[in-house]
Amino acid sequence: MSGNSDEHWEWADNSWQKGRQRLWREHSDAVNASLISRWCSGRRQGTVLKTDLFDEMCSTGLYPSLASNANQFLGIDISQATIRAARSRYADLVAVAADVRRLPFDNETFDLIISNSTLDHFEKHETINESLAEIFRILRRNGQLILTMDNRLNPVIAMRNALPYRFLKRFHMTPYYVGATWGPKGLKNQLARTGFKIEEMDGVLHCPRVLAIAASVFLEKLESRRLQEIYLRFLACFESMRHLPTRFITGHFVAVRATK
Repeated sequence: MSGNSDEHWEWADNSWQKGRQRLWREHSDAVNASLISRWCSGRRQGTVLKTDLFDEMCSTGLYPSLASNANQFLGIDISQATIRAARSRYADLVAVAADVRRLPFDNETFDLIISNSTLDHFEKHETINESLAEIFRILRRNGQLILTMDNRLNPVIAMRNALPYRFLKRFHMTPYYVGATWGPKGLKNQLARTGFKIEEMDGVLHCPRVLAIAASVFLEKLESRRLQEIYLRFLACFESMRHLPTRFITGHFVAVRATK
């Protein structure tokens, strides 16, 4: 089952629903929302595209903040099941089933494209390159791309990606296929080759992820919102590590803001 197939994401959606990790998703959403807010500087956007709806299926996601600050918001996902689940949460969400490698939009359609850990689920770098070319094509002149991908420079990500996917799946180490990715240098170089101008780069999600998820699951069972909020504030403290020279080692994701 390939990581870029609708069949795979139907299975991943069902797998995720069994163990929601609500508290962890709350932290992840907050980290991503903070990044986008910082890089968009509160400016109202024109037409916004989000390249998958997995976040919105699992939790609050980025839709509320993006849609409230845009003239028009559109979400896409390769999985119809993901779209249905996201729409069950947000009845007014406009979404279509689409493959990021072959986007069904005219040239220069969008002012802002958010690609939040979408492209790191393909098997080969060549497939990521195809997707970046498509994103570049539909982005308007002077439009902005905010993209995050698994950070290959992070030792935990590097070790995880070195393991066979069948092993990760068998021992429930990830509910979805993890594919090819780059560290900051490789991603920067490929974006430049595609034609993007790199404006900013950062490392995000710096807490020890495996331990943090395990603690989140435990705290969910206690059903104490006060303890959960204290824990979320504790996790948020790790994001100050983005100011350190080691941010591209500790960050689980490499983030980039690029323009056309």
